[in-house]
Amino acid sequence: MSVLLEVKGLTMDFGGLRAVDSVGLEVRQGEIVALIGPNGAGKTTFFNCVTGIYTPTGGDVLVHPPGKKTRRINGLKPNVITTTGMARTFQNIRLFPNMTVLENVMIGRHCRTTTNIIGAVLRGKRTRAQERETIEKSYRLLEKVGLAELAGEFANNLPYGAQRRLEIARAMATDPFLLLLDEPAAGMNPQETHELDALIVRIRNEGNMSILLIEHDMKLVMNISDRIYVMEYGKEIAKGTPQEIRNNPKVIEAYLGEEVHA
Repeated sequence: MSVLLEVKGLTMDFGGLRAVDSVGLEVRQGEIVALIGPNGAGKTTFFNCVTGIYTPTGGDVLVHPPGKKTRRINGLKPNVITTTGMARTFQNIRLFPNMTVLENVMIGRHCRTTTNIIGAVLRGKRTRAQERETIEKSYRLLEKVGLAELAGEFANNLPYGAQRRLEIARAMATDPFLLLLDEPAAGMNPQETHELDALIVRIRNEGNMSILLIEHDMKLVMNISDRIYVMEYGKEIAKGTPQEIRNNPKVIEAYLGEEVHA
């Protein structure tokens, strides 16, 4: 399998605090990779460096888009990184609450449209065609995440688990080859988590999507991940298959305890 995301020696300092200390990671075509660790391990900081929220102090973040040249994305703005084919969700839901479910997904298509201000005003043939394509693709994504029947509902009226799925649909609307999910199961009840588990696997299988996720729910991580990286105090302490991580005494002693065997 070809490597799509390659992170080498990623380091992030905040003043005298080193939040991420020379961490490396790879995501290959069609993989689900998890990044786990206790609160304060540096996982979200790592995500923020990869997706352009922060500019890392050191190291390299390289993307290898299928069929395109390798690109170093350190220091690029988040919207530019999105256009390279990487999309993310956030631990804290960031929907537009007073827009409809469909409109929230349509916003994700913005980076893939070419209509300019003049086109939007004059509404020529090309603009109308792009609008139809945006609506149709957005609706298909809502079908994929099980929200098509709620397309006209305001986002803030959705149940919590449905809002999480809507965020995933909006990220997918950018046509990514790599989807980054930051705590997608946070705050979900067991039934919602089970549905999310199945959704993530379906997204990978049906679209050959690669997925990198941060998650505290160890049952979900062990069920769906192909490989797992483990961080503690900003450093990588282990990596391997779920079975290797499950049986790693250092990992168990550090944070997982008996929960890893759930």
